[in-house]
Amino acid sequence: MEENYNAYERVLDPSTIYAILAVALIFGIIGMIAQWKIFSKAGKPGWAAIVPIYNVYTLLKVVGKPGWWLFLLLVPFVNIYVAIKSVHLLSKSFGKGVGFTLGLLFLPIAFYPVLAFGSAAYLGPYGDPAAFAARQQANQFDFENLNA
Repeated sequence: MEENYNAYERVLDPSTIYAILAVALIFGIIGMIAQWKIFSKAGKPGWAAIVPIYNVYTLLKVVGKPGWWLFLLLVPFVNIYVAIKSVHLLSKSFGKGVGFTLGLLFLPIAFYPVLAFGSAAYLGPYGDPAAFAARQQANQFDFENLNA
């Protein structure tokens, strides 16, 4: 007797599912190792890469953004802007340009390890510590001179 298989049964074969899970696990491990090394280059603890939510908070600190930006990632449509801006600031923090940002966004499995294990050095938030300090100074509220 001949058995009829439809396309869904062939795609959901257990060996196919195991292969997909194995590839996803390998990509996840590569990403975690790359993020660990990126955090270490930036002077942050590398173990932060393996702690959910805290790794995003640490990434925001590496790129020079406040921790409350983490909550912006919960807002629909705003989260897309925040994620892209954070990736761009990450590439600027390591002296890279817009082309590298596009690589981080569209081909992360290749570009994050290049950033982690390549010759790129952490230059500070925004890629320019003086510009970052000036930006931080401009955003401070002076309680002493309220009537000035």
